[in-house]
Amino acid sequence: MLTELESLSQNIGKLIAISQRHNEARLALEEQLAQSRAEAEATRTELALLREERDALQAERDALSAKIDDAQVRLNAILEKLPRARGHNEPDNQLDLLAPAQHEVAHEAHEDNAGSDVTRHGENA
Repeated sequence: MLTELESLSQNIGKLIAISQRHNEARLALEEQLAQSRAEAEATRTELALLREERDALQAERDALSAKIDDAQVRLNAILEKLPRARGHNEPDNQLDLLAPAQHEVAHEAHEDNAGSDVTRHGENA
């Protein structure tokens, strides 16, 4: 009977040791689970912030796109008001943009300069 008690005591000791190992493993797993949950919550928070930032960037992009569209409409309106471009057969004379009186004054000034150049060349010769 003494040997049976010893055997029973050893078995109880083994069961206690096994129970302690299981309890330690359970505690370690619970700690890992708590860390994983904390990481998951931090990831969710970060994800929410990233979504807010994405939404803000999308709103900014949409606003800029609207501004670009508006500017393009204004630019097209301005371009429509400008005089049309001359064709290949039409002369490109910028003096045509001046008033007729200014055109004559500019033409006379050009002739006067040409005449004085001739005079100068004669004097230098």
